[in-house]
Amino acid sequence: MVRTSFEESKTTMNLIRSYRNWRVYRDTIAELGRLSNRQLHDLGIVRDEIKMVARKAI
Repeated sequence: MVRTSFEESKTTMNLIRSYRNWRVYRDTIAELGRLSNRQLHDLGIVRDEIKMVARKAI
């Protein structure tokens, strides 16, 4: 199968989108992880929910 430039471009865009989503996820976890339990509580988040909240951010 020969890839067209459109398919290659689409694959490249998917890689870029995946990388950006991963960065948002990772950065969200890092930022929320730096907050105190009190600050998280003020946001309505418990520490165990940080990964779930980060997944929703993307």
